[in-house]
Amino acid sequence: MKQFLGAVGLAAALSLSAGHSFAADVTLRISLQLPLKSHLGENLVLFKDEVEKTSNGEIAVEIYDSAQLYTDKEVPAAVGAGSIEMGVASLTRYYGDVPAVDIFYQPFLFDTEEKVRKAVAKGSPIRGPIDAAIAETGSTVLWWQAYGGAIMLSNGGPLKTPADMKGKKVRVFGKTLGDFTEATGGAPTMVSGSEQYLAYQRGTVDIGMTGVSGVKSRKLWEVMDTITITNHADIEFIVVANTEFWKSLSDKHRALIEAAATKAENDVRDRMASIEAEAYAAAKENGMQIYTPTAEELAEWRKASQPVYDAFKAKTGALGEEMLKAAETF
Repeated sequence: MKQFLGAVGLAAALSLSAGHSFAADVTLRISLQLPLKSHLGENLVLFKDEVEKTSNGEIAVEIYDSAQLYTDKEVPAAVGAGSIEMGVASLTRYYGDVPAVDIFYQPFLFDTEEKVRKAVAKGSPIRGPIDAAIAETGSTVLWWQAYGGAIMLSNGGPLKTPADMKGKKVRVFGKTLGDFTEATGGAPTMVSGSEQYLAYQRGTVDIGMTGVSGVKSRKLWEVMDTITITNHADIEFIVVANTEFWKSLSDKHRALIEAAATKAENDVRDRMASIEAEAYAAAKENGMQIYTPTAEELAEWRKASQPVYDAFKAKTGALGEEMLKAAETF
């Protein structure tokens, strides 16, 4: 695992390392795998500005973007062990410890913004147990970051039905997305977000799964030419803090960090629709074909996905059943 790069000269070169951090009482270092220009990066900047302003400089926030310190898959362990104070990770990276997190990757379960908002609301019957379970890994969830619906990327034409997945290598970023890929005829390959551009460029995989905002921030139109809007899963990222570090902060500092976190969470959630619209427009402007499956084609995808639900229930037991029942009421 990469270690924190602490040399003063190097730190000065890293993105948004706070030059005035020597004057602060507390320094929060945050690891992010995406570029700072991504909407998740912009969301961290909003948080940084709010914390530094409301703390009158008592807290400095340093953002290390583009996986400079840790890749997405390394963040849970790094934060949980206290190697860094905070980090951003795809929710599914906690699947090993909390299999129930992949309820958000059950195919087509959260297929409207209304359902997503109910599921991710703080203390909901879905988010509540997830936040509590992640706390057992040594990390405290500060806020959730919306990333939008999962789409498919390909070259040479859209993926209209599961038949187009047959025998293809597919970039996935979670166990359940791998189950979905296998159920629909493809061969899943785990590839970190920061490594997917090269995976497409080199032909390591034939098909990709990501959020459309990632297409824009990573310029994936340079290596893939078609987007199929399946929206077969809801992609969520979470910002976590090392629990021991979090508890060591004063009540005052925790309160203002929580307030900034709430502001950041609401901002990114409220802007998600426009973020995705801008990303689709950018993809189209850069030559990508954008395809929306018909109702009949989506029905084929849904039918092929049933084994994914069966696997989720088997892995998560009573908790998974309770979550699925709650989702059905949304």
